[in-house]
Amino acid sequence: MSQQIMIVGLGQFGMSLSRTLSEKGAEVLAVDIQKNLVEEAATFVTEAVVIDATDEAELARLEPGKRDVTVCAIGDDSKEASIICTALLRQMGAPVVIARANDKMHQRILQLVGAHQIINPEQEFGKRFANRLLYRNVIADTNLGEDLHLTEICTQPSMVGKTLIELSLPKKFGVMVVGIRRNAKGKVIQPSPSEPLKADDNLIIVSNEAAIPKLIKGV
Repeated sequence: MSQQIMIVGLGQFGMSLSRTLSEKGAEVLAVDIQKNLVEEAATFVTEAVVIDATDEAELARLEPGKRDVTVCAIGDDSKEASIICTALLRQMGAPVVIARANDKMHQRILQLVGAHQIINPEQEFGKRFANRLLYRNVIADTNLGEDLHLTEICTQPSMVGKTLIELSLPKKFGVMVVGIRRNAKGKVIQPSPSEPLKADDNLIIVSNEAAIPKLIKGV
């Protein structure tokens, strides 16, 4: 059964999230107070409705307690609305409420009203993009929390022809190779410790952030 996800707020982040989740097979209910945004989302989501998400009665009619996940993606234009909406969603029994924060104060308030998870898309993108600027061999970087990162990097020239056993990456750099993307744009396969790496392989590693530059400079 497809996941049922409600997205409240259809700015750039909310709209992009709604589209991507829909493309991946989720049943998305998209919500916004602006009719033009709801009409745009209606072309690709399961359902789209125009409501004021700070109106308790209107929000309750959408039955957030029956959704697998609810994302309050209300943007910079209304912190107050995002706080009220998050509080109402928790009050109505939404099992997982993820709220978008714009700054540290906003984040603290969202925590106080009960958000299960808080995200700051601009901040997270800035951190990932900084790594891509500093380390040109980094292709993708995802924060897993508690300073743990899932990172995709190009195989370094000194790694080519060597096996993961020979490289001893966990011992030397504190990184664990969890996958290999063969031919750079191909499918991700499970790494074989005894198979030599190829020049067009990408390594998918789990490590703390500090290990990434050490790995790239040290091998």
